[in-house]
Amino acid sequence: MGNYLNPDISTFARVVNSEIYVDKTGLIEYTNRSAKTLQSYICISRPRRFGKSMAANMLAAYYGSSEDTSALFASLEISQCAGYRDHLNQYDVLKINMQDFLSESQSIEDMLAHLTACLIRDLKNGFPQIDFSYAKSLVSVMREVFAQTGRSFVILIDEW
Repeated sequence: MGNYLNPDISTFARVVNSEIYVDKTGLIEYTNRSAKTLQSYICISRPRRFGKSMAANMLAAYYGSSEDTSALFASLEISQCAGYRDHLNQYDVLKINMQDFLSESQSIEDMLAHLTACLIRDLKNGFPQIDFSYAKSLVSVMREVFAQTGRSFVILIDEW
């Protein structure tokens, strides 16, 4: 849909279709159990080059509502788990790669302003039916989307 709101799943699809793909969809089962609990804030910490970005792309493809990805996950471990379909493509995903914003900024304040502007732009473009005239901050824009759609967000931050 947008650059950050419900991103394109093609990156994860290419990974799954590669001969060297190792199924790590068990992570989805864990995140599904944590959804809508006090443990819903999850940090996936791994050393450099150990699949953090791939995990973020996988979670975006699974949770994101812009495409039906059931065929992509049908042969993977997660498809055999209870509750697999309960969360599949049921959320609006905001996926942020912080390196993109850090590399274009001169200061933390500049980076946060740029990040906020990009996310607000994507949300407004993704929900043109919503009146955002009273929403000035990122939080208020997200609240307005939730208030008018009832849809929850999954926020994925790929830090490094």
